Amino acid sequence: MTPSADAARLPGATRPVALITGPTSGIGLGYARRLAALGYDLVLVARDEERLRGLADELDRKFATRSEVLAADLAADADRERVAARAADGVEFLLNNAGFAHSAEFWKLPWEQLRAQVDVNVTSVVRLTHAALPSMIAAAKGAIVNVASVAGLVPGRGSTYSASKSYVVSFTEGLAGGLAGTGVRVQALCPGFVRTEFHERAGIEMSSLPEPMWLSVEQVVAGSLRDLEKDRVISVPGVQYKALTTAAGLIPRSLQVRFNRGLFNSRGRT
Repeated sequence: MTPSADAARLPGATRPVALITGPTSGIGLGYARRLAALGYDLVLVARDEERLRGLADELDRKFATRSEVLAADLAADADRERVAARAADGVEFLLNNAGFAHSAEFWKLPWEQLRAQVDVNVTSVVRLTHAALPSMIAAAKGAIVNVASVAGLVPGRGSTYSASKSYVVSFTEGLAGGLAGTGVRVQALCPGFVRTEFHERAGIEMSSLPEPMWLSVEQVVAGSLRDLEKDRVISVPGVQYKALTTAAGLIPRSLQVRFNRGLFNSRGRT
């Protein structure tokens, strides 16, 4: 049975619902606060239930936002299917934000860690998008933002991480063509370096990165929403990264890889 448009509400509520993966820090947290301010109720998905409930309480106090908390590990099949079932019940906005990198070389990491990385960065994006789309299309209304990275546009920054983000970019571009005329918008958000917990969690040293290359979470979220309103499928926040990705598109791929290695140092990243 195709979900109805009313399914994109929490029980007893009238506000639209956004499902966000990885909302407890960084871009996910910035998006949660922004969507709450815009009048959305939220479905919050992450592994840490305590942090999720703390965020839900904060958003309730500040914005009278109702939040459904789903503690789940998107690398685990059963948890991923549980979140997909909720997305299939109906949401009006989906932010596929959860993702991570590793600080070791590809060949030194256990296979289980690499598989988990691909499952979170790629499999969950495809699965949740597939689950959410039927009700959006039935309502002729909805938006999906898949958080990729500049690493998905310019090669050479790590191995599995860059590959996973390239997949997200290509997947989103292809999906956008199929969704034309349905009323559903889709975007691949490709930020550069953002001041979040991401690099610290991955154990990646970033002290040598020039200050002008950093973006704030607020810049990224605002840029994404502006581009979504303009139906831009690829969103690259920040003039410095717009210039970088434009220049990269004008030079041979082999030179892109060498340039990115020199600027961002892909050694010790997966």
